[in-house]
Amino acid sequence: MLVSKALHIIFVVSWFAGLFYLPRIFVNLAMVPADSAAERERLLLMARKLYRFMTPLGVLAVALGLWLWLGYGFTGGWLHAKTALVVFLIAYHGYCGALLKRFAAGANTRSHTWYRVFNEAPVLVLFVVIFLVVLKPF
Repeated sequence: MLVSKALHIIFVVSWFAGLFYLPRIFVNLAMVPADSAAERERLLLMARKLYRFMTPLGVLAVALGLWLWLGYGFTGGWLHAKTALVVFLIAYHGYCGALLKRFAAGANTRSHTWYRVFNEAPVLVLFVVIFLVVLKPF
């Protein structure tokens, strides 16, 4: 079970690296001047590769989390709150994919400022999840 826990932590950390960085690429994409096609294409390439890389990491993080939940049989309100936040992160991940498609289609309607705020959501969720898991407050 400890190996599963270690792998879960590794995959969560790796997934979060992508969740932190992909919206940062969106900030840069939103700031690209209209006449800078090469810069736009380079950032899109980076974003696509990162999204393809982080998706299996997220799947493995969630799968191992479920495995641990079933194996240890954790219960409590803290786990329900954590599970809701993980569902939010899965939706956030999927929304990042939708935003990437919009950028690729040249249909972005958001400002770089909006992406800067959007970029903070996974940071806040990470703080709450860690406190829930460590402190188990309810």
